[in-house]
Amino acid sequence: MSSALSLQSFIPLLVAASAGGYAIATIGMKSSSDGHLTIGLTLGVIGFVLAFGAEVVMLRRYDLSLVYVAVIAAESLLVLAWAYWIGEGLSARQYLGAVMVVAGLAAVTV
Repeated sequence: MSSALSLQSFIPLLVAASAGGYAIATIGMKSSSDGHLTIGLTLGVIGFVLAFGAEVVMLRRYDLSLVYVAVIAAESLLVLAWAYWIGEGLSARQYLGAVMVVAGLAAVTV
C-alpha cells in the first residue's frame, strides 16, 4: 500500500484532530477569559500543537484550500456544540448566518 493511500484513510481522523485541537484551544481561551489562566494556557498550547501537527501532515498531500474548509467546518461544529453546552448558543438567525459562511467557503474553495 502506498503512503498516499495510507494518508487518505487517515484524513477524517486528521481533520477531527485538527478541528478538535482548535476547539480545545478555544476552550482554553474561554477559560482564560473567565480567570482560569493556568488551565486556559495549558489547553491553548495543547490544542494548537495538536492542530498544527495534524494540519502539517494533511498539507503534505492536499492543498491548503481543501484542508482549510474541512477543518473550519468541523471546528465550527465542535465549538458551536460546546458553546450551546455551556449556555452560550446562537439564535436561529445566527445559526443561519454561520451555515451561510461555511457554505460560502465551500463554494469558493471546492
